[in-house]
Amino acid sequence: MPISLASVLLQTHANWECIIINDGATDNTKEIAEEWCQKDNRFTYVEKDNGGLSSARNSGLDLAKGDYIQFLDADDILVNTKLSDSLELLKDNEFIIISNFASFEDFKGGQLIPPYCKLTQEKLNFSSILHKWDITFTIPIHCGFFPKVLFETIRFNETLKAKEDWLFWIQIAQKNIAFLYLDKMLALYRKHPASMTKNKGHMFSNRITFFDALENYIPSEEYKSFFLHRLQDNYEYIHQLKKQNSDLKKSNTYQFGLLCKKVLKRIRLLPIAKRVFKNLVPLKR
Repeated sequence: MPISLASVLLQTHANWECIIINDGATDNTKEIAEEWCQKDNRFTYVEKDNGGLSSARNSGLDLAKGDYIQFLDADDILVNTKLSDSLELLKDNEFIIISNFASFEDFKGGQLIPPYCKLTQEKLNFSSILHKWDITFTIPIHCGFFPKVLFETIRFNETLKAKEDWLFWIQIAQKNIAFLYLDKMLALYRKHPASMTKNKGHMFSNRITFFDALENYIPSEEYKSFFLHRLQDNYEYIHQLKKQNSDLKKSNTYQFGLLCKKVLKRIRLLPIAKRVFKNLVPLKR
């Protein structure tokens, strides 16, 4: 969290307030937050019972006094011109500003990694956000810079344990206000090793919960269209996997593996070989 708060403190635009929401954390969040509040009175610290990420964000929205909203999760970072560059584009018109982003990994020395997806102005619309999310792109929440007036009628869904950002962007995209893409990497997204190996059963359950919730947020015809698009995308993905599998089986490596398996099975060493290969660690070069 300190590096995230430091990225707020270093903003070139100085007229901001930062509301730190402690959503029932049992670590040293309180001590860190109170230290930053003593350092600069633009920081405000609030404690609440654990209600999840969406609940914490909604609490911040309820307390915010400014004209614009910038979200920032505890592990992420804003480039120091994020606020000023966004406000510069809002001189004449009201937009939702979406900046580009980069990722970084602590376990790889904090090295910046190019975006895992390519954001463009053409993708920033209701249809793309509804149908292409998780397929060709997603938008990290701190890429956005929002007029506060939007949140008179919008809140994060607190029943969701995943995909809450997707549902939020779907709500935002249905409002009568345009997106404007700012092609600068102003938001830095932290990747964690643990997030790369999620429980598939848990992910599936959360996806079903999201599908159920979505029906209450979009017109029925759009909901039907959404499922048709998803079925088509999944069919194309399965077809692609089948082709890759077919190509793999034709490869010399695969054929050699089959031969080894037959030999090991014949001499009754296959079970032992499986255990050995399972415990092998790739050699570092």
